[in-house]
Amino acid sequence: MEYTLIIVPLIIGYVLDLILGDPRWLPHPIRLFGNTIAIGEKKMNTGSFIFVKGMLLTLLLVSIVLLFFYTAQKLLQLFPIGYYIFTSIFVFFALANKSLIDEGKAVFKALKQGVNQGRKRLSWIVGRETDQLNEQQIKTAVFETMSENLSDGVIAPLFYYALFGISGAMGYKMINTLDSMIGYKSERYINFGKFAAKLDDVVNYLPARITAILMLVVTAKLHKIPFVLKYGKQHASPNAGYPEAALAAILDCKFGGPNYYHKKLVNKPYIGTNDRIIEDREIKAVAGINQKVTFVFVAIICSIYFFLP
Repeated sequence: MEYTLIIVPLIIGYVLDLILGDPRWLPHPIRLFGNTIAIGEKKMNTGSFIFVKGMLLTLLLVSIVLLFFYTAQKLLQLFPIGYYIFTSIFVFFALANKSLIDEGKAVFKALKQGVNQGRKRLSWIVGRETDQLNEQQIKTAVFETMSENLSDGVIAPLFYYALFGISGAMGYKMINTLDSMIGYKSERYINFGKFAAKLDDVVNYLPARITAILMLVVTAKLHKIPFVLKYGKQHASPNAGYPEAALAAILDCKFGGPNYYHKKLVNKPYIGTNDRIIEDREIKAVAGINQKVTFVFVAIICSIYFFLP
């Protein structure tokens, strides 16, 4: 594949996300993914063979997305301008860095108006219950989700874009959306969403570890690799613990611990030992880490394709 077919849309999509983020007025394919999943789950998550039905729904939706974008990618290569416009737009849709940073900052801003406002705003971006969290727990939750979603919402789609083009990025987004909607261990989803959750674990294995390494690189903290290896594998998720551990190492703070999810107490392990106070100014540092990691990974992908024979 000619390197410009990957590099040009990547740079345009990256810049669009940097400038625009995820405007709520703009139609977004992830909303279409979510609506489709909701319809499929409602029709299929009933009766017998629940696991098989969930697996079939997952495979069907991921296959449709892969086939659609692969075909569009191939056909549009005959019309270069159309190809660059189409691919750039969907690279933009695949990335969620600016919106992730903006939402994290919005929680810190809401906290200045009171803990209840902070709890409410945090509930928009995390799966845990927020109505009993104190100020420090809210700040910790923001940093945990910003590090975890740096992997899920930025590095992973970029990784699969680099490997397979826009079909890879959007196929990943469908898998991740399936996991976020049905990949829970609640009574309703534990069997139906099990395959989607496991598939999400597989596709995030490398991106999560790449994210953690890049976080240490951009902050000159590579000596913290043993810390990341120690605490990253203690997380209930095989992947989320690594970027979370990297950020905990960088900030020298403590993440994790018990939290309520869907009215159920989940005893998540602690990441780190320094249970210090998180200061308001640190949101800017964490936002800066996310921006630097994204820039560096985009630059790495561009360099690899530019210098490939």
